[in-house]
Amino acid sequence: MVRKTYSAKNVTASGPYSHAVEADDFIFFSGQTAMNAETGENLQGNIAEQTKHCFTNLFEVLEAANLTHDDVVKVNVYLTDMNNFSSMNEVYKTYFNDPYPARTCVAVLALPLGAEVEIEMIAKRKA
Repeated sequence: MVRKTYSAKNVTASGPYSHAVEADDFIFFSGQTAMNAETGENLQGNIAEQTKHCFTNLFEVLEAANLTHDDVVKVNVYLTDMNNFSSMNEVYKTYFNDPYPARTCVAVLALPLGAEVEIEMIAKRKA
């Protein structure tokens, strides 16, 4: 199988991975943090801004794959502190419309580059 991958020009990779990989009609997006933005801003303690940057990064890759937020079927959110759930959720709900994608949100001990939130997605191409 030849991997079809997608990248966004303003998003960096913090390791040896592709921003997104297409498999049949599904596109799997690697997790993005605010620290994966080219500017590499330090947004420690500001979950709302970190969440916005995660989606900015993800949606740039989504656009590179010729998809929109309506094509997203699953989102996974990783937080280093569940006390930030409400702040993340307030930002999250501005990026999708009802019916929302399926979602999982879990607490993790730590994330790469000192991020406090990381978000990954799965999208599906329309037939």
